[in-house]
Amino acid sequence: MKYDVTVIGSGPGGYVAAIRCAQLGMKTAIIEKDKTLGGTCLNVGCIPSKALLDSSEHYHNAVKKFKEHGIEIDNVKVNMSQMIDRKNGVVAQTTKGIDYLMGKNKIDVFNGFGSFVDANTLNVAKEDGSNETIKTERVIIATGSEPTVFDSFNYDGDRIITSTEALEIREVPERMTIIGGGVIGLELGSVYARLGTKIEVVEYADRIIASMDKDCSKELTRSMKKLGVKFHLKYGVTEVTSDGKITTLKATHREKDKSIELKSDYCLIAVGRKPYTANLGLENIGVALDKRGRIEVDAHLETSAKGVYAIGDVIKGAMLAHKAEEEGVFVAEVMAGQKPHIHYKLIPGVVYTWPEVAAVGYTEEELKESGRAYKVGKFPMRALGRARASMDIEGMVKVIADKETDEVLGVHMVGPRTADMIAEAVIAMEFRASAEDIARASHAHPTYTEATKEAALAATGDRALHV
Repeated sequence: MKYDVTVIGSGPGGYVAAIRCAQLGMKTAIIEKDKTLGGTCLNVGCIPSKALLDSSEHYHNAVKKFKEHGIEIDNVKVNMSQMIDRKNGVVAQTTKGIDYLMGKNKIDVFNGFGSFVDANTLNVAKEDGSNETIKTERVIIATGSEPTVFDSFNYDGDRIITSTEALEIREVPERMTIIGGGVIGLELGSVYARLGTKIEVVEYADRIIASMDKDCSKELTRSMKKLGVKFHLKYGVTEVTSDGKITTLKATHREKDKSIELKSDYCLIAVGRKPYTANLGLENIGVALDKRGRIEVDAHLETSAKGVYAIGDVIKGAMLAHKAEEEGVFVAEVMAGQKPHIHYKLIPGVVYTWPEVAAVGYTEEELKESGRAYKVGKFPMRALGRARASMDIEGMVKVIADKETDEVLGVHMVGPRTADMIAEAVIAMEFRASAEDIARASHAHPTYTEATKEAALAATGDRALHV
C-alpha cells in the first residue's frame, strides 16, 4: 500500500501527528517497534510515573496529614505490588485509548521496527523475523529518546537502573542513590522518599532543576529536604558498581578536594535522555545528526531529505511530550499548506513532585544575562486561605514582567496543582498580556490561582493584597 504520510514512532508526538494528518485528509500509517502504542511517555514515562506519584502522595498524606485533618487510621502500610499493578492498569487503559484513536481516524498501524530504504520506502522488521515494505509520499520521524547511560555507571537493569526499571520495583527499598537532580530523578526520588526510602541525590550542578528559575530550585530543595532527601551538589560520579544486592557509588567534588562513597539497594541513573536514532537508516536518505545526536531540521521541521520531517525528542529543544505534540500538529498542517506557528519559549515545563513546579517563559537568570530591564512580583502559597485549608502551604508564584511595557516575560510556580495553574500564564503570554492584565482579571476565591493574581499585583508596583 502507498500512503500520503507515514509516522515512525507512536509516542505523543507521533500519534498526535498521525491523527492531525488523518483529520486533514491524508492517508496515514504509523509504525511502532513496541507491542503497545504510546511510546516512552505512556508506557514507561509520564503516565506510569504520575500514577506512582499520586499513589505515594496518598500514602504520605495518610501517614503525615490525616490525623491533623481529624482522620485516624491505624496500621497504615504500603502494598507495593498493588501500587505497581494499579500503575500498570492505568498504562494499559491509556495505551488502549491510543488504539481506539488510531481506529477512529482510520490510521493503519504497523508493529515492527521501521527504517528507511529510501525517502519514499520504509522497511518494517517484525518480531517474527518477517519484513514488510511501505511506500509513502512523506515521513515524520517521531522515535523519541532513551535514557543516557555512561559506561562508568555499569548499568545492569537489576540494581543499577534507569527510570524504566524504577517503575517496576515491587518492594520499598531501604536506600536508593539517584544520579541527577533533574525532573526524572526528583520525581522518582520523591515517590520512594514518601514511601520511606532513604534517598540521596548526586548532582553535578550547584543546584537541582538547574535549568529552571533559581527561586523554584530553592523552594523545591527546601521541600524535598523535609521528606528526608539528602543532596550532594557539585559532585561528579566517577564509578558505580554492584555486587548483585548493594550498589556503591563513588563521586568527587568538582571544586573541592572531597569525595563520597554511597551504598544503597538501588542506584537510579537519571542524567537525561538522548535521541533514539539508531538503525533508522538515516544514512540511506542523507540525513545527518548534529554533535548531540539530534536530527537537524529547518524552520518547517523538514530534514535535509525532502518530504522527511522530524519532531519531538529527536530534534533540538526541550524533551517534553507536549512539545512533541505541538510539533506533530505543526508538521501536519505545514504538509497541508497551512501556516502554523510554535512559540517555543511559551512551552511550559513541569516537575510533578509535591509541591509541583511549573514554569513558562524567561527565568530571572536569563533576563539578567541578556541585560533586559525587568521587574518581579512574588507571592507565597502560605498566604492563601485555600492552601492553608488543604495544608499545602509550601511554595510561591513569581511573575516577571518587562520594566517598561509591563509585558509578562516569565511565570514560575512552586505549589499545589501548579502543573494545571501554569496554563493561565501560557494563555496570557500567548496574547502578550501585561502583569496588569492578569492582576485585573477576577480569580475565584478561595483558589490556588489567586497566588498568580497576587504575584501579578506585586509585579505592577508592590500591590499584593494579602501579604
